[in-house]
Amino acid sequence: MNNNVRIKAIIILVSLVCHWTSPMLCAQAPPASAAPKGVTPKTRAAIDRGLSYLARAQSRQGVWTNRGGFGNYPVAMTALAGLAMLMDGNTSTQGRYAPQVDRAMRYLMDSATKSGMIGRGARESRPMYGHGFSMLFLSQAYGMEEDPQRAKQLHWILRQAVQLTAGAQSKRGGWIYTPESGGDEGSVTITQVQALRAARNVGITVPKKVIDEAMNYLAVSQNSDGGIRYTASGRGPSRVPLAAAAVCCWFNAGQYDNPRAKRALAYCKQNLRPDQIIPGHDYYAHLYYAQALYVSSDPFWDQYYAKRRDLILGQQQPDGSWSVDAIGDVYDTAIALIILQLPYNQLPIMQQ
Repeated sequence: MNNNVRIKAIIILVSLVCHWTSPMLCAQAPPASAAPKGVTPKTRAAIDRGLSYLARAQSRQGVWTNRGGFGNYPVAMTALAGLAMLMDGNTSTQGRYAPQVDRAMRYLMDSATKSGMIGRGARESRPMYGHGFSMLFLSQAYGMEEDPQRAKQLHWILRQAVQLTAGAQSKRGGWIYTPESGGDEGSVTITQVQALRAARNVGITVPKKVIDEAMNYLAVSQNSDGGIRYTASGRGPSRVPLAAAAVCCWFNAGQYDNPRAKRALAYCKQNLRPDQIIPGHDYYAHLYYAQALYVSSDPFWDQYYAKRRDLILGQQQPDGSWSVDAIGDVYDTAIALIILQLPYNQLPIMQQ
């Protein structure tokens, strides 16, 4: 055996070992020279610990389940954790956590039902959240898929999922926790809007009427102070997390100059400080607020990221996880990693 053949054999053997053994043994971080602005060595180390935690927390079936007081939500948690791993530069075949991404994809694809719903029945008490996050994750994965057969299957699943979402839209243009109830509220609506945008960006047909009515729903949900209330029907106080999420949706649609988006963003800047925790759904609020600032190249982004980064780093647990919002460790860890990794500009739906 000559030296070239011997070297190739060693490379293949190492690759097989990394694929089948613990990610702790073989996972390597991107080189320090690749770190974008704001991602300090301490930040990179925190990201690596967080990703390692998620890798350890994933089941052999590819699922992540939440461990908090609000339920397990296996489909939603798998999609969010999968997004965090995609943002590390992994695909189903490439990257240090490719096996974890592959298993997550398989689990979510297996969760697709004949109706178009991506869910696990009774295991998801509010299935439209998991459905929306799964559409978001699978659409991003679809754009990176190398296997033509799997890409074809993903296309079919996403097409059916879009049809399910379109059919579940309320008369006012929004969505609520279950597809058949006909109601609507802000957080589920925003999840569906971003998922539909992501699906359309990768070539899945999304009826224009569905998007238009959804964006109008956000508009009529806006209060005079620029914030967004829980539902478009009736009256109610503005909710900071919903305002942040609505801005993200307007910006995902390219509506950076939309007056309503500008008012909602101004409301967020007044009520959502990066170095403080708001009571109730702080991580949810910053999941969307950070995206809105980053994708729009807002001048406040650098200052925001530095302060939010430092707060998040101080909240990380010794095992690499985060658990702040009382919703659960997988949820908070995935969101923390999504925010911290935004400067890497990996996912199309979250790119500048």
